Amino acid sequence: MKARYKKYSLEFKTPGGTSRGVLRQKDTWFLILEGNGNRGIGECAMFRGLSADDVPGYEEKLNWLCKHIEEDPTSLYEQLEGYPSIQFGLEQALRSLAISDDFTLFPSDFTSGKKGIEINGLVWMGAVTQMRSEVRKKIHNGFVCIKIKIGALDFTEEMNFLEEVREMGGPDLEIRVDANGAFSPDNALDKLKALASLNIHSIEQPIRAGQPEAMQRLCKESPIPVALDEELIGIFKSNEKINLLERIAPPYIILKPSLLGGFRHCEEWMEIASRHRIRYWVTSALESNIGLNAIAQWAADLGITMPQGLGTGGLFTNNFTSPLHVEGSYLRYDPDMSWDIQTLTT
Repeated sequence: MKARYKKYSLEFKTPGGTSRGVLRQKDTWFLILEGNGNRGIGECAMFRGLSADDVPGYEEKLNWLCKHIEEDPTSLYEQLEGYPSIQFGLEQALRSLAISDDFTLFPSDFTSGKKGIEINGLVWMGAVTQMRSEVRKKIHNGFVCIKIKIGALDFTEEMNFLEEVREMGGPDLEIRVDANGAFSPDNALDKLKALASLNIHSIEQPIRAGQPEAMQRLCKESPIPVALDEELIGIFKSNEKINLLERIAPPYIILKPSLLGGFRHCEEWMEIASRHRIRYWVTSALESNIGLNAIAQWAADLGITMPQGLGTGGLFTNNFTSPLHVEGSYLRYDPDMSWDIQTLTT
């Protein structure tokens, strides 16, 4: 077996605003395997400023993997602990190598085009006029769940905007908000109480990760269900996962394979969460359509009924042409459409 990797820069159509800053470009890496006449492709979507593996020597680790690719896959996976995006890329590439068409990793009614995956409509931070337009468009297109990034604007301004969203969508619209850790422990509960008046479904990561006592208190006292997101990043040991969920006891956790270490780590989080009656949904982490495809096919097999965070494929000007497309509030896969990854493989 031979292995190589290639770096690729995804360009945002419109800058994506979060409480951590504005995203205009995102680098990603592809692991490409060749053996026995087959090819396997996996995406290592390290997220700068967020991933646990955003460290010096990232590409050196990819080089190491390419040189040792013929070792036992389980051993390789274990030796890549601390590099969750590379673990996920390896999982994808090996599964891709084992099939005939590179991209049908988990055959199902989703990949046959019979069923779609319900997703939330994502609205990035920006000028209120722009956000208002995006919400109207999402509602017009049939989204019943909208996720809005908050925490960068004045809170009163954000509340006013969310009140507009509630009026536009009516009482049945599911509104999720994501603070990306923007609130402080001192003011978070007051803000959550204010948000509760708008019947918000949930809030992702209200305060920054690494403050377990404050997060535990919020999860217990918040009138809005809290979902842990960044809080899970960098935790790879089983006992550490158990301790975190038992200590904080969140209503929800967010599963992002690129940030958590691929399907294996996510499935362990799911198993622990289920034992503690903690619910979860799956979200992409700004992968290209290659990584998004792997996550979507895996998620389709999980049987989660709530909307997933998988509508990010249309964010980039230079994404790869794929069978993935958004139809109404569903992510669908058209098996009659072809992939175009020529810029990646040449």
